[in-house]
Amino acid sequence: MTDSDLDAHARDLIETNRYLTLGTTGPDGAPWLTPVYFAPAGDREFVWVSALDAHHSRNLAERPRASAVVFDSTVQPYHGRAVYAAGEARELAGDDLERALAGYPRSDGAADMSLGDVTAPSAYRLYAFTASEMWVLCPREPGTPCQRHGRSDDHRVEL
Repeated sequence: MTDSDLDAHARDLIETNRYLTLGTTGPDGAPWLTPVYFAPAGDREFVWVSALDAHHSRNLAERPRASAVVFDSTVQPYHGRAVYAAGEARELAGDDLERALAGYPRSDGAADMSLGDVTAPSAYRLYAFTASEMWVLCPREPGTPCQRHGRSDDHRVEL
């Protein structure tokens, strides 16, 4: 398995899964995890819509550092397929907002969004997570070493 194969595997996971789990941090340092419907906006950016008063939205307003994981929940147990990321998230505005709306939502049956849906007086906003670090869970069958590293344990490869 080459670097190109791992990149393609990660892209496929991102393109074929509709939800990511967003990790934020509360004011007391406690983690908060939230599933969000998302659309990819490039290799390392993910966008979603959330209410301004949602717990994770309030966390991001004060502490933009975040993490995310996109995983395939349809695979058999112990056949995990996932992309992990660390970076920062923010509410979008101006040109960034219009650019993101051009690709959000995906063309998968979700209702279209307009600028009015994600700006005042609406209670919803469009957010973006930009990954500064990304990893993919090296694909392998349970109990067998991966082709690339010869390891039989779950391990991540930096993208």
